[in-house]
Amino acid sequence: MTSRPATLGQLRESGWESVPVKEEVRRNVVRRIASGAPLVEGVLGYDETVLPQLENALLAGHDVIFLGERGQAKTRIIRSLIGLLDEWIPIIAGSEILDDPYHPLSRYARDLVEHKGDETPISWVNREDRFGEKLATPDTSIADLIGEVDPIKVAEGRYLSDELTLHYGLVPRTNRGIFAINELPDLAERIQVGLLNVLEERDVQVRGYKIRLPLDVMLVASANPEDYTNRGRIITPLKDRFGAQIRTHYPLDTETEIAVVDQEASVIRPDGVRVEVPAFMAEIVATLSHLARQSPHINQRSGVSVRLSVANYETMVASAVRRALKLGETEAVPRIVDLDALAASTSGKVEVETIDEGRDGHVVERLLQQAVVTVFKATVPGDKLRAATADFDTGEVLHAGDDVPAGRLVETLERFPGLREVVTGLPGLAGSESPGALASGTEFVVEGLHLSKRLNKDAAGTRATYRAR
Repeated sequence: MTSRPATLGQLRESGWESVPVKEEVRRNVVRRIASGAPLVEGVLGYDETVLPQLENALLAGHDVIFLGERGQAKTRIIRSLIGLLDEWIPIIAGSEILDDPYHPLSRYARDLVEHKGDETPISWVNREDRFGEKLATPDTSIADLIGEVDPIKVAEGRYLSDELTLHYGLVPRTNRGIFAINELPDLAERIQVGLLNVLEERDVQVRGYKIRLPLDVMLVASANPEDYTNRGRIITPLKDRFGAQIRTHYPLDTETEIAVVDQEASVIRPDGVRVEVPAFMAEIVATLSHLARQSPHINQRSGVSVRLSVANYETMVASAVRRALKLGETEAVPRIVDLDALAASTSGKVEVETIDEGRDGHVVERLLQQAVVTVFKATVPGDKLRAATADFDTGEVLHAGDDVPAGRLVETLERFPGLREVVTGLPGLAGSESPGALASGTEFVVEGLHLSKRLNKDAAGTRATYRAR
């Protein structure tokens, strides 16, 4: 910082040039695209859909609104745009609205430059301080966004009409930066008018006092499509302000869903317990979310967030760890019995639409069963199933459940050679010596056989017994 210009005169001598914020962003986007660097870090599944549209919008210098249901990384994308700003920019020292040294806007900065000229002190602001964000709520006020007369400044002796009495709101304080509004349609219409006024007409009116404030702001917003397209939720002039309207979406396949879960999930790993999640169990969690997004019993307007998959994955692993700790096992591997715990983490993240009160749990249970059978049919070859079910024709039964140790399930598996062949043929289990993984595979296969109507199942609490039909 000491090597940077400290006065307006030094800044001029350094050759630094002032550019509008959208031009600054455009310049950095060009560099990223040309170098092959990703525009946004940590967002998966948008490479062929959302990100190309965003690149076009930023290159065109447009304000952007992201339309999508909850849990589609809208806020993450918006906040990541900070990285497209220059790392440091100079401002008039002490300016509340990051005044450009060459083009000061506020009365404070104009007076300072007029008084000190080239000796005007300059300070440098990091890109992190050039981002403003507000969640739109019905009680959001003009004072929050634009500003209000500061009674303390008035009490100090200034006239009410003096611009220096103004306490700037979030938008002016984000001058020369990016301002984001989440859930834009929830902003009251009169506040939308005030926001449009400062962004389009470039003036501010606070308690009847009007000042010109030609802010340099890039506006980014998010909204639920249902709210945004309803008439009356957003004024047409403000809607027209956005040059680009980008529709986000949920992961288009379970592979992407699982990749997001791997990136976002925080998994418990207690000392002395090794945690392993078989591929088919992770696939069940991802498939559950995809089925919920297609279910007529789930409110699709509110969406089924990827957070559902993350929470379910964490809950499933926690259930497996809990069992391992109770049974004194050294490895925790999720099994079918752990899916019962997903009712708690699922119910709070989906809105069930049913006319029968108290049927929410039944809807979630049915979705879980569909997820298991979907993954089972995609994972287990059909020509192997006859040999697996034939093992039960002799009257043999298989006990499973939360209180059945993995080692006991593996010992039981020795009595079912056809079933064992199917289990050891599952992805990731070939040649496995892990009792937890083999036990997980065993429960997965017998539950799949049951849901495919090839075995009977007697369930009581967390215990289950599988037998021939």
